[in-house]
Formats: sequence, C-alpha cells, structure tokens
Amino acid sequence: MKEEIIFVTGIGTGIGKTVVSAILTEALEADYWKPIQSGLDEKTDTDIVRSLVSNKKTAFWKEAFKLQTPASPHLSARIDNIHIDLKDIVHSCKQQYRNRTVIIEGAGGLMVPMNEKDFYPDLIPLLHAKVIVVSNQYLGNINHSLLTAEVLKMKKLPVIGWIFNGTYHVNEEDIVRWSGFHKIGRVEEEDTIDSAVIKQYAAKIKPKLLELLNN
Repeated sequence: MKEEIIFVTGIGTGIGKTVVSAILTEALEADYWKPIQSGLDEKTDTDIVRSLVSNKKTAFWKEAFKLQTPASPHLSARIDNIHIDLKDIVHSCKQQYRNRTVIIEGAGGLMVPMNEKDFYPDLIPLLHAKVIVVSNQYLGNINHSLLTAEVLKMKKLPVIGWIFNGTYHVNEEDIVRWSGFHKIGRVEEEDTIDSAVIKQYAAKIKPKLLELLNN
C-alpha cells in the first residue's frame, strides 16, 4: 500500500472519531495527527490515541493549534485571541510528514468552522487527504449522515467510506446505499476501550480498508 493521508471526520461531535482514529492508526501502523485540539482540561485526543495504540511504528504529531476552551475551533481560538490560518496547518503537516500514512482527526463534524470563513472541506484538499466518515446510531443520524455525504460530494472530496459506531441498526445499510459511499466496518458499543480492543478492531477492518485504499 502506498502512503496515504486520511482525514477522519464525523456527522457530529462525540460520536467516536478518536476511537476510530486509534483503530485506523493501529490497522495501518500509521502516524496520527490532531491539527486542532479544542479543550485542554482533560487528556488531549493525541494522549488518548497514544494510550490505545500498541504498535511501535506510529509517530504522534504535534498539534498545530492547542486551544483552551472545549468549543468550536473558531470560537475557542477567538477566546484565546488566536487566529487559525489554514496555511499554518499545511505548513505544520509538511514539517512533520515522514513519507508514511497519517491519520488526521478533525474536531467535531465536517462543517465545523476553524475561523470566520474556513471549514474542514476547505482544509482537506490542501492536505491532499482522502476522507473516512464516522457515523453513530441515534435518532436523526440518517439526516446528519446524508447531509455530511452531500457536502463531501458537492465539494468533490475523495471519500474512502463509512465507519459506523454503536449498536447495529438497519439504518447503516440505507445510509450506505443512499450516499453511495462504501462501508469499511463498524465499532460496537464496548464496556471498555483499551489497546487490546483497538487491536481487535484494527485486525477486523484492515482487509476491507486495504481493499478500498488499493482500488
């Protein structure tokens, strides 16, 4: 498999992007990067993924922006009196890139603003990234999933496929069919998420993930 830049986004906030990013990082023995971290009261997402990934090849990149307030990046940056410039994120990526596959985790959903005019669909093409979308099971997830898919298609962004999170529901197959995006796999609701569980899911989704990446 050639090196890939993979951007992990979601249909909303708190739907499992960090756990999915850890699984993808483990499956591909890739590097991991969270360009914008909003909220520093608890562990950062990089800290969490580092604690869950057990392979020895992964490097954990330094965030381009670390913001204090757990809010949308544009608001958190405004509170911290910081301006998020996409050029700075791209520069940080070029500085840390090691000719290896890297998993990049966005903050919140796809249409989260980073500043007063730029959203993640403006950043993804600058990073030459392919997209994986995380969808969770809740009332309204069809609407949020398909709206996310429509933006990705409208922006002509390359999408690898969906990873679903939570208890299985037939909605998954409908979302796959209506969106036209592949299903990579799913993550069940687990009582505990640790490195052993991450390794188990990494092995489970790796064949389909490699198949889609090599097409």
